[in-house]
Amino acid sequence: MPRSMQDGGIMMHHAPSAGAAAARTEPRSTDRRREDRNTDMSMKFKRLLPIPKEIRQEMPLSAETAAKKPAFDEQVAAILRGEDDRRLVIVGPCSADREDSVLEYVTRLAELADRVRERLFIIPRVYTNKPRTKGTGYKGLLHNPDPEGPSDLLGGVKAIRRMHLRVAEETGMFTADEMLYPTNYQYLIDVLAYIAVGARSVENQEHRLVASGVPMPVGMKNPTGGSTSVMLNSIYAAQQPQTFLFRNWEVETTGNPLAHAVLRGYIGEDGLNYPNYHYEYLERLAEKYTEADFANPAVIVDCNHDNSGKRPLEQIRISHEVADSMRRSDQIRQLVRGFMVESYLEDGNQPIDGGVYGKSITDPCLGWEKTERLILDLAERL
Repeated sequence: MPRSMQDGGIMMHHAPSAGAAAARTEPRSTDRRREDRNTDMSMKFKRLLPIPKEIRQEMPLSAETAAKKPAFDEQVAAILRGEDDRRLVIVGPCSADREDSVLEYVTRLAELADRVRERLFIIPRVYTNKPRTKGTGYKGLLHNPDPEGPSDLLGGVKAIRRMHLRVAEETGMFTADEMLYPTNYQYLIDVLAYIAVGARSVENQEHRLVASGVPMPVGMKNPTGGSTSVMLNSIYAAQQPQTFLFRNWEVETTGNPLAHAVLRGYIGEDGLNYPNYHYEYLERLAEKYTEADFANPAVIVDCNHDNSGKRPLEQIRISHEVADSMRRSDQIRQLVRGFMVESYLEDGNQPIDGGVYGKSITDPCLGWEKTERLILDLAERL
């Protein structure tokens, strides 16, 4: 069986044509391969990395833990479909930068999740790749397994797999990560419970199409400019069956009925932050969202980013305001299915070489004590 065919994505269906199969078996000269490498967009092809299935086989999820995932996934799906009246809380560091502090954080989170399980369902946010507005700087564990070291993508692929595996195996919780690179989710497909498509990616066609073929919920953030129409179009595209090129295959997807909205605020033409979590915005969105032909209309409110102006302490106030709006309006209560919170062991952030254990090296986060209070308060209010 061809190497790439062994690693087809869940919910994607593909078959090679006879011509394609013949072309793959046709030998190519060393000179031709060297010419291809030297002429393709001035790229230096450094090394061929293992395909995702090979990484998953090298670093497997235990059968015991894998058996727990369907029940975990079904609870998430039931909440997003509005069949379970609990709310999701997707919470964790802005960037999961080191294994030891992230594991300590999620271990605490698992204990807290058990305390609030009647009202809230918690998914640990383990984000291992970071979008950079100008394309430079620390890009997350995937690129930099050592934050102060050079890029090492083979080491990074193994580092992100190991971190997500340890969270699942040691806490029984399955994880959320961002689909910054559409093909990379396959390295983690058996441990992810939730995927987010970021504000810079949500207009990208490939992200929308791949989101239509993944087996877990995908949250489509509003773009940095705040357009509701762009966000809703992305959700609609992700919910439809699609046909497209994916890792050199022609694939067909089933559509993802659990694709939904994530509100993260936006940047106005004046360069200032503007929130989109207030009552009036949620009310208008509920009308626009539910009048169209969407499966399972749902919103997750991102309490940080442009909603807070990256002031992490504001996440407490924002979550309370949204909870109050849900109590005042049945329509808003039905639409808002959860919250995103950026949180770590320590308040704030630090430089990459800051050296404070459990403190963010990217955007500032809410520390553990305040996070615990926020989640307990939400459980009471909801």
